Amino acid sequence: MAILEVKGLKKTYAARLGGDKVHALTGVSFSVEQGEFVAIMGESGSGKTTLLNIVASFDKPTGGDVLLEGRSILQIPEDRLAAFRREKLGFVFQDFNLLDTFTLRDNIFLPLVLAGKNHVEMARRLTPLADALGIADILGKFPYEVSGGQKQRAAVARALITDPKLLMADEPTGALDSRAATALMQQFERLNREGQTILMVTHSAIAASYAGRVLFIKDGQVFQQIYRAGRDRQKMQQEIADTLLLLSGGGQG
Repeated sequence: MAILEVKGLKKTYAARLGGDKVHALTGVSFSVEQGEFVAIMGESGSGKTTLLNIVASFDKPTGGDVLLEGRSILQIPEDRLAAFRREKLGFVFQDFNLLDTFTLRDNIFLPLVLAGKNHVEMARRLTPLADALGIADILGKFPYEVSGGQKQRAAVARALITDPKLLMADEPTGALDSRAATALMQQFERLNREGQTILMVTHSAIAASYAGRVLFIKDGQVFQQIYRAGRDRQKMQQEIADTLLLLSGGGQG
C-alpha cells in the first residue's frame, strides 16, 4: 500500500529582475510504499530539496498533487498544517535544528509539548527511543556539550517521538564525520527494518546505499531509479556512483 503518492509535481519560481522563470520541478511522479526506505539523489539545483519541502508541506507546488495516506496535503487548511506535520511527519535536518537553551531531553519533548501531551506520556515514549539510539545517558546535556553524531541522534529521537507515518531526512549525514554518519545510517536501517517508512534526500552514495530504493532527479524530473533488491551495500553503492556519473554526463562518450 502506497503511503505517499507524488503526482505530476511542478514548481516554477519567478526569476529576479524580470529574467526567465526557473522550473525547479517539471512533472515528478512516484510513490512510496508503507515500510519503504527511499533515497532521493541529484546534482545541486536538480530539484530534490524543493521536492522534499513540498512533500513536507513547507512549500506549495505550481501544479500536481501530494497524497499522504490517500489525502491531499494541498487541501489541508493553513491553520491545520502545523498540527498535520506534527502528527504525521518526522523531520531530520542536516544542521540538527536543536535549541541550544534546551537540554536534549527538552528538545526531544518539544513536539509532544506542542501537542499537549502530559509528562508521563512523554517520558513513556522517550525511554525506548533514547535506549535504542544510545543517548539515554546524555539527555540532560545541552546541544553544545555533545558531539555532532549525538546531536543528530537526538534530532532523530525528536522526529520519531510522535510516531510519524513518514520520517523525512534532508542530508542527515552532511554535518557528520564518517564514523558518526555510518552509525546514523545503521540506525536508519534498523528503524526501517522495524517498519518505519523513510524518505531521505542525500548527496552521499554511502548513505543512499542503506536505502531499499534510490530515485535520481535531473532537471526537475525523475531520471532513473534503482532497487537494492537483495544486493549487498557495496554493490548498491557502486551502482549509485555509476548512476551519478551518468547523471552528470561523465558516463557519456
